[in-house]
Amino acid sequence: MSLQELRSQITRRSGAAEPLGNIIAVSGSTATIGILPSGLSSAEDARTTVSKFVMIHSGKSRLIGVVTEISLNLPPFAKEQGYLAIAVVDLMGEIRTDNTGAETFWRGVSEYPAISDAVTLLTSGEFRLIYKKSDAETGSIGTLQQDHSTEAYININELLSKHFAVLGTTGVGKSNGVVIILQQILETRPDVRVFLLDAHNEYGKCFGEQALVLNPRNLKLPFWLFNFEEIVDVFFGGRAGVEDEVAILAEVIPLAKSGYLRYRGAVPDRSAVKKPDNSAGYTVDTPVPYVLADLVGLIDERMGKLENRSTRMTYHKLISRIEGVRSDPRYAFMFENANVGGDTIGEVLTQLFRLIPNGKPMTIMQLAGFPVEVVDAVVSVLGRMAFEFGLWSDGAAPMLFVCEEAHRYASADRNIGFGPVRRAFSRIAKEGRKYGVFLGLVTQRPAELDPTILSQCSTLFVMRMANDRDQAILRSAVSDAAANLLAFIPSLGTREAFAFGEGVALPTRLTFKDMPPHARPYNEAVAHVRMQKGAIDQEFIASVVERWRGTTSGSKFRPESSPFEAQIAAQAPVLPPRPAGGIDAERFSILKKQISIRKEVSDLTKPEMPR
Repeated sequence: MSLQELRSQITRRSGAAEPLGNIIAVSGSTATIGILPSGLSSAEDARTTVSKFVMIHSGKSRLIGVVTEISLNLPPFAKEQGYLAIAVVDLMGEIRTDNTGAETFWRGVSEYPAISDAVTLLTSGEFRLIYKKSDAETGSIGTLQQDHSTEAYININELLSKHFAVLGTTGVGKSNGVVIILQQILETRPDVRVFLLDAHNEYGKCFGEQALVLNPRNLKLPFWLFNFEEIVDVFFGGRAGVEDEVAILAEVIPLAKSGYLRYRGAVPDRSAVKKPDNSAGYTVDTPVPYVLADLVGLIDERMGKLENRSTRMTYHKLISRIEGVRSDPRYAFMFENANVGGDTIGEVLTQLFRLIPNGKPMTIMQLAGFPVEVVDAVVSVLGRMAFEFGLWSDGAAPMLFVCEEAHRYASADRNIGFGPVRRAFSRIAKEGRKYGVFLGLVTQRPAELDPTILSQCSTLFVMRMANDRDQAILRSAVSDAAANLLAFIPSLGTREAFAFGEGVALPTRLTFKDMPPHARPYNEAVAHVRMQKGAIDQEFIASVVERWRGTTSGSKFRPESSPFEAQIAAQAPVLPPRPAGGIDAERFSILKKQISIRKEVSDLTKPEMPR
C-alpha cells in the first residue's frame, strides 16, 4: 500500500484532515504507531510528543491511549511505508456508542486495535467527553495539562472509599493541592467529617469557618483514653519503658479503673480501699476513666509493703516519673484534671471528630506545638479512636482521616517509629472503608512510608520528585497501564500532578487550581515572625525566652500563668512523708484536699472548651 493510499484510508476512518498515523504493532496493553509526516507538525496543538493522548479508530470503538515513547529509530518496513517516526502508546480505555447514539467513556479495553487502524490526536470535545462532570458527587480540582479549557474532575466517592495519597517534594504545591481536594470533598459530601493532622501548622486559615482548629492550648484529650502502649510511651518520654516499671503499671491500671467505677457516684475516702479488685474485668486498654491519684496511691501502697531497698526504688522511680509528666505544663492537655475524673469520652469524640458539626464539619489538629516526645502517642490515639468509633457505630458518621508527613508516623522501616501509630494507620487502610473511615496520606518521601499502607491508596496524585527510590516505590504502587508516565515526574512544574487510579477517569497530567493568597497554606509561626528592620529588640527576645521556658519548665515560667497560683501554695497543706507501713488515712486526706484546691483554681482559670 502506498503512502498516499494510507493517508486516504486514515482520513476516511478518522474524519480528520491531518491524521497522525496508524497502528503498526500491538503487544498486550501497548501499541506502536507509525507517524506520518503530517503527524510531526510544529503547531503547538498538533505536536506528537510524550504524555499526549491519542485516539485509535478500531471497529465500533474509539480506543484512548497516551504516548509514552517516541523515536526516529524505525524498523526497515516502517521506513519503506513512508513513516518518519514511531510512538509507543499505553491503552487506557475506549469511547463507546450505545443503541441511542450516546457516547460514553469506559476504562479498560474490550477490543484491541488491529494493524493499520487509524490514529488521531484527541480534540477538546473528546477530552470533555472523557472528563465530563458525571454526577453531583464529582468535583473539579484544576485543568488538564493537555487541554487547559477542560476541567480535571475527581470522583469523590471513589476517592474516599478507596483512600488516596498526595505525593511530592517540598515546594511543588502539595499543600495547595491538598486544600483544593479537601474543599471539593466538603462541598460535595457534606455528610463526611474531615480530620486533618497538620504537622507544620499550615492549614489553620485555609478553610475559614468550616474548620475547628485544635492545638495544645485548647485540646482536652484525657490521659485515660490512651491505651497501655500509648500511656507507657508518654510516661517514658518516647523511649522504651523499663521492664519492671511497665509490669507494675500493667498491674495497677486495671485496678485504678475498677476503683473509679466503684466510687464514681460519691466522694469516697480512698484510704478505706484496702484491697481494690478488678471485679469489673477491665483491661489496661479499656477506655474508661481513672484518677491519677488512685494510680499513684496503688503504686505507693505496694511500695510500702516491700522490704528490699532496690525493689522499692523501682516503685519510687515510677511514681516520680508519673508525677513529673503530670506536673509538666506541656502535658496539660492530658493531665489538667488528672485527679478529678469524669467520663468525658462522648464530649471528646464529639469535639475531635465533629460528630455534631455545628457548621464546622472539619477538624485541623495542629501538631507543631505538642512536645516531640508525645506526638507519636497523640497521633496513635487519634487514629485508633477514629477507627474504633467507625467500627462500633457501624459507619454512622463517615470520616476522612488525613495525615500530613505520613512517613513520620508509618515508616517503612519497622525498627523505627512508634508501633501503635503504624498499626492504627494500617488498620484504617485495610479495614476502614467497611466502617466509613477513609484515609488520605500526604508525604514528600513515599519510599519512607510503609508500602503496605501506600498500596491501599487506590488514587494517587503524584507531583514532582526526583529521588530514584521514591519513583521506584511509585512504580510498584501504580496499577494503571500508564505507569510509564512516572518517568516524567521529575519534570513536572509547580502545581502540576499526574493523577492515577479510581478517583479519575484516566491517568492524566493536570494543573491544580490557583488559590487566592488568603486561602493558601502557610506556616503560622514563620508568618508571625517580625523580621523587618528594628522589629527584634530586647523586649521581643525576652518574650520569646518566656514562651520557651513556659513549654519546658514549671508554672512560674508560664507566660499565661494564673493569678490564683499563689492560692495553692498558701492553702494546700504539705503532704507528709510516706510512712514505712504504707499509705495512712492522714496522707490520703491531705492528698484529697490538695486535689480539691487545684480543681477549684483550675475551674476559675481554665479556658472555655471550643464546641
